[in-house]
Amino acid sequence: MFMHNKRLQYTVRVAEPNPALASLLLEQFGGPDGELAAAMRYFTQGLAEDDPGRKDMLLDIATEELSHLEVIGSIVAMLNKGAKSSLTEATMEEAELYMAINAGGNSHTQSILYGGGPALTNSSGVPWTAAYVDSRGDPTCDLRSNIAAESRAKIVYERLINITDDAGIKDALGFLMTREVAHQKSFEKALYTIADNFPPGKLPGLAAYANTYVNTSQGEGDAQGPWNTGDQWERIDDIAASLPADGGEGIASVTLTEREMDDFEAMAARLQSDPAANPATGADLGAGPGAGKLTDEDQGGASDMADARAQALAQTR
Repeated sequence: MFMHNKRLQYTVRVAEPNPALASLLLEQFGGPDGELAAAMRYFTQGLAEDDPGRKDMLLDIATEELSHLEVIGSIVAMLNKGAKSSLTEATMEEAELYMAINAGGNSHTQSILYGGGPALTNSSGVPWTAAYVDSRGDPTCDLRSNIAAESRAKIVYERLINITDDAGIKDALGFLMTREVAHQKSFEKALYTIADNFPPGKLPGLAAYANTYVNTSQGEGDAQGPWNTGDQWERIDDIAASLPADGGEGIASVTLTEREMDDFEAMAARLQSDPAANPATGADLGAGPGAGKLTDEDQGGASDMADARAQALAQTR
């Protein structure tokens, strides 16, 4: 059960309305790294958690994230207040009103559709989705995801702080940013109180593949470091010679019943391509200058983009 305390966790002081800034701040209201996504992520994890300590922590942080949603939503509402009242009362000239509500981002949508209230969207107006909640039900996996989520949110708050000169907003965003740091520390402590927390899950990795580093991106820019060299790693540079990794033929196969095989052979025979055929196609019949080589002619092409533009211009005259 929840009870709402009307006092915000951090006081919101906005110097003046700014619908464009309000739109950008929605990233932390209904965006993938925003406060609603965090609250829902930690609530669902907490409700399913069996460990009493982790359950208490997750529900504590989830509830605090809702208070952060209230703070960021209050900032958005304050930033939209001037445009909202002007639009409602129609006291401004049309051009001035248009400029006020169309200041940037999706500020016009916020004013017209949502009346200046904080919408559950990101800064581009994309609706919030439960797909942002990426829990898997394993604490060693979910806690790592939570650490990453808090890190991403901290970076987004830094960027938002850098785009406003409003001291009150900077202070509030700084508070929210710092709480992301605190939550990350809690999640890391919880993760490392679990013995043998890596790799996630119960099944051990397969020894034949656990220590292999495959250098699949080769050429200029190849680099070495502790992530791919040293006693910990068996580095593979000759990719072709090492395939397939299991020592098999590297060909996909499946065992079919006799009826399934008959059906497959009939289908394959019906749909088989004739490599000796060279049929005329729609491209052949409708081809014009620049189509290149076709079945029985060569329509040529441009030597470069400047030539292509020149040929296109000539066709329009």
